[in-house]
Amino acid sequence: MTRVLHLSPAVESALGSGRPVVALESTIVTHGMPWPRNLEMARRVEAIVREEGAEPATIAVLGGRLKIGLTDDELQGLAQTKDAMKLSRADLAFALATGRNGATTVAATMIAAARAGIRVFATGGIGGVHRGAEESFDISADLEELARTSVIVVCAGAKAILDLKKTLEVLETKGVPVVGYGTDDLPAFWSRTSGLPAPLRLDSAGEIAAFQAAREALDIEGGLLVANPVPAADEIPGETVRGWIEAALAEAETRAISGKAVTPFLLQRIFELSGGRSLETNIALVQSNARLAARIAVAQAQAAAG
Repeated sequence: MTRVLHLSPAVESALGSGRPVVALESTIVTHGMPWPRNLEMARRVEAIVREEGAEPATIAVLGGRLKIGLTDDELQGLAQTKDAMKLSRADLAFALATGRNGATTVAATMIAAARAGIRVFATGGIGGVHRGAEESFDISADLEELARTSVIVVCAGAKAILDLKKTLEVLETKGVPVVGYGTDDLPAFWSRTSGLPAPLRLDSAGEIAAFQAAREALDIEGGLLVANPVPAADEIPGETVRGWIEAALAEAETRAISGKAVTPFLLQRIFELSGGRSLETNIALVQSNARLAARIAVAQAQAAAG
C-alpha cells in the first residue's frame, strides 16, 4: 500500500498553502444521527467552517480509502450507508486493508488528521470512561489517543452518558490538558455544566492556539481538549437529562448491550425518550464547536504567517 491518505483537492490546496483546515469526524454521521438530519447537519457544519475562513475536512474510509475531505456525493453516500464500521485505532488499518467502508471516531479522526498535517478537529463529545467501568473496563480509546496524538480537539465535553468524574481523572493521569472555553465549569454535552470544575480556562481562540504552540515548543506530545459549552438557548438542564440516561442505561443492561454498540444505543434511546430534543441540542453543539475550531485554526494560521 503506497498511498495511505487521499486528500480532496480543496484540502490538499489549503494545506499546501498554509491556510487553516478543520478536521471533522464521520461517526456522528453514520452512528449518531438519523437520516436525513445527519446529512443536513454535516453539510451545515462544513458550511460554518468555511464561513469562518477555514477548509473543512470530513474524514472517513470509503472502499478502503482513507479520505481526508469528502465530496457532497460521498458525504450523502456515507449518511445513507448501513454497513459502515465504527473505526478507532485498533481497526482503522483493518478497514483500509480489507476495502471496507468506515466512519472515524474521535481517536481515528485524530490519527488521520495528524498524519495529514491538520492540527484542529471539531466533534460533538468525546468518548470516555463508561459507567460501571470498574467492572466492565469499558473505556474509550479516545482518551488514549488524546494522550499521544497532537491535535486540538474541540468538543462540548465528554458525552453525558459516561462517568464524567472518572473520565476527567483519566485525562489528568495521562497529562491531557482540559480547557473550559469561557467557563470555569466542565460542560456535559447536552448541558452547560457537569458540576465538575474545568481544570483550565481560556477565553479566546487566539489563547488556545498560543497554548498549543507553547506545548509544541516544549515537545509535549498529545492533544489539547477544549470543552465548549453548548449555547445557552439550546441547553437541556442536567437534571432533565439524568432521568433519560438512567432509563437508557437500565435498558442497555437488560439487553446485554456492550462494547461499541453501547453509545449508539444510548444516544438513540435518549433521542426517543426526549422526543427528539436531544438531537436538536446535539446539532447545535456540533455547529458551535465547528465555529470555534475554525477560529482556532485561523488563529494558528495567522500566527504561523507572522
